[in-house]
Amino acid sequence: MLMKTNPNRMELLKLKKRLIVAKRGHKLLKDKRDALIQEFIHLAKESKIVREELEEKLMNCYQVFSDVSSQMSKISLEEALLFPKAKTEVMISYKNIMSVKAPKYKYKLEGKYTTYSMFDTPTEIDKALNNFYKVMPLMLRVAELDKTINLMADEIEKTRRRVNALEYILMPDLEETIKFITMKLDEMARSSISAIMRIKEIIRS
Repeated sequence: MLMKTNPNRMELLKLKKRLIVAKRGHKLLKDKRDALIQEFIHLAKESKIVREELEEKLMNCYQVFSDVSSQMSKISLEEALLFPKAKTEVMISYKNIMSVKAPKYKYKLEGKYTTYSMFDTPTEIDKALNNFYKVMPLMLRVAELDKTINLMADEIEKTRRRVNALEYILMPDLEETIKFITMKLDEMARSSISAIMRIKEIIRS
C-alpha cells in the first residue's frame, strides 16, 4: 500500500534509508526469534526431565509418609507436626535471556523441622520429612522453568508479530512507495526534458 508522502527526491532518500533500517531490523528480529525458539526447546526438554524426576521423588515421599501414617494415629501425627520451628525463605533474582527476565529461585532453611519427641514417633517420620526437604530444590526448579518457558513463549510471539509486520506490511509499503516516487520523478524529468526541447525549438524557429 502506498504511503502518504510528497513525491520528491528528499522523501525518496528518507524512504530508502527507512527501508535499509527496516531490513536490518528484520534480520536482527529473525535471528532473535530463532535463538528464542532454540532456547525454548532446550528449556522445554529440561523441564520434562526435571518434572519426571520430581514426580518420582514426590511419589517416594508420599509412600514413606503413608508408612508413617499407618504406624501412628491421625491425632498423634498432627500433634507431632503441629508446631514446626523451621522457617523457609525463598529469594528471587532474575537473569536476562534475550530480553526475557527469567526468575531464579533460591531458598534457605532456618531452624529445625524435627521438633517432635523422638520417643513417641517412629524413625520413618524423620525420613519422610527429610525427603520432602530434599525435594524442595526440584520443586523450585520446576517453577523456574515453567515461568521462564511462559515468558519466553510470550516473547517469541511478540517477536514473530514484529517480524511479520516488517516483512509483510512495512517493507512492502516502503518498496512500493519508493517505486512510485521513482516513477513519478522519472516522469517529471521526462516532462521537463520535453518542455526544454519544445522551448529550444520555439527559440530556433
